[in-house]
Amino acid sequence: MPVNTDKMKFTPSKINFFTLFKLPSAFFCGIRVKSISEEDSLVMVKHKWINQNPFRSMFWAVQGMAAELSTGILVMQAIDLSGKKVSMLVTNMNATFTKKATGKIQFKCNDGIAIKEAIQRSVETGEGQTVLVTSEGINEEGISVSKFEFEWSLKVKS
Repeated sequence: MPVNTDKMKFTPSKINFFTLFKLPSAFFCGIRVKSISEEDSLVMVKHKWINQNPFRSMFWAVQGMAAELSTGILVMQAIDLSGKKVSMLVTNMNATFTKKATGKIQFKCNDGIAIKEAIQRSVETGEGQTVLVTSEGINEEGISVSKFEFEWSLKVKS
């Protein structure tokens, strides 16, 4: 399927600008997109006073916002590339926390292809599809601090 080059290109700077107006809590907590491709995305957040909990680590909800953004931007990009109007909604979420999140945390999602395939199935069948995607938070030492699973519901609008 050819890609329409007239559409907006998803770049980290454009997405970060988007968060300022559409997701201000994520923006002010310091969540930033570092890279995006059709296959994966990388979102970073640094532990600071504004996003910490009483235990001097990053608040779990800030980690959740960064993790969800890493998956959601892949969904938004895949919808854009499909050329169809597709509704998207998180229908389930699960998280595991294994270490205090301090310093810089990177959230990476590698499920762009699975997202693209789910949208294609919805286009072909006209039925809603769900796709389970994962984003893992890794600290500066390369140690996993948290892992999030999001179930996205995708349906072509008629």
